[in-house]
Amino acid sequence: MPNMKKRTLFLLQKKKEKNEKIISLTAYDALTAAWLSECDIDFLLVGDSLGNVVAGYESTLPVTMDQMAYHTEIVVRGAVNVPVVADMPFLSYEINPEEAVRNAGRLVKQSGAAGVKIEGGMNIIHAVKKITAAHIPVLGHTGLKPQTILQLGKYNVQGKTPDSAEIIKEEARALQEAGVFAVVLECIPGKLAQEITEELTIPTIGIGAGKNCDGQILVTHDLLGWYEKPKHFVKQYSNFRNTAITSVQKFINEVNTGEFPDKNHSF
Repeated sequence: MPNMKKRTLFLLQKKKEKNEKIISLTAYDALTAAWLSECDIDFLLVGDSLGNVVAGYESTLPVTMDQMAYHTEIVVRGAVNVPVVADMPFLSYEINPEEAVRNAGRLVKQSGAAGVKIEGGMNIIHAVKKITAAHIPVLGHTGLKPQTILQLGKYNVQGKTPDSAEIIKEEARALQEAGVFAVVLECIPGKLAQEITEELTIPTIGIGAGKNCDGQILVTHDLLGWYEKPKHFVKQYSNFRNTAITSVQKFINEVNTGEFPDKNHSF
């Protein structure tokens, strides 16, 4: 049975020190957050991936602060015993550190987040320092950064060359120095992720970064098979999409044949 005692982000550092794995998944609504809270989840992330999996955008770039604030609030409402981290959407922290603090503060004060996540490296260090100085926990994010898709052109594995690997290491070091409580390593070679994990004193949380990170995170919709085809680094543990389609079609067939509603489902 999962531990129903209220968990905190403070416990993540303890888990790294004890060599215990950190587990996180995404949530975008109260119902999903509620049943994920019944599992041994260390924290939930309201990712800007809601742009893809909820809003139907082609990327995360159109996601707004209003959307993040709303979805964070309803996830917090469902996640009664699990801390919730909210993504800072594109252009909510890059313009200047003062605006970054205001937006991070909104996600904490208005929506109830326990912390915020920011994508980036050297370019956002000033914003991270400003937010952490305001006593708001920050989760860093380096490696593949989906918010840079216009520059990248497509989502590729990062850090495959010595120079690019060193840049990612430098970003991870800088984020730790700036005060993040952990850093997400996305789509980088497992060896590079292991080297960063061994060097940093804060936890690393991998997504497509091998098994040697301090923890793992996935988009819940990917894990449960709400999509037709999973990403390469995703192990699909269920196929909700096929189950849902089969169930809905069965309902349609039973209505057409008069089988539903029967006397057991009527007043």
